[in-house]
Amino acid sequence: MSRSLYKGPYVDERLLKKIAGKKPGESGVIKTWSRDAMIAPEMVGFTFGVHNGKTHLEVMIMEEMVGHRLGEFSPTKKFHRHGGKMQKELEQKKQEAEIAAAKASKAAPAAPAKKK
Repeated sequence: MSRSLYKGPYVDERLLKKIAGKKPGESGVIKTWSRDAMIAPEMVGFTFGVHNGKTHLEVMIMEEMVGHRLGEFSPTKKFHRHGGKMQKELEQKKQEAEIAAAKASKAAPAAPAKKK
């Protein structure tokens, strides 16, 4: 749900204090737990360490990110993979095909250069 227009965007004041008077790229990673803070135009170029519940993930702020929230760029869940036995067999066949293709390309002799 979006925030009311009359209230304006929520930008954590502590983050603005941390970047005040600094140049983008000059300072290191700025750690924050404020995932709900809106990305302001003043933040462009800075690198924030956004907490995902376990660690701080580095997020480099670009112009396309303005208006989004910091938490959108620091996923809290880790995707392992879909599938089970059948998926594992398909991946194994694909890997074997890649190995066979690599061996075939190594075994093929180079064509001799043509003379005029």
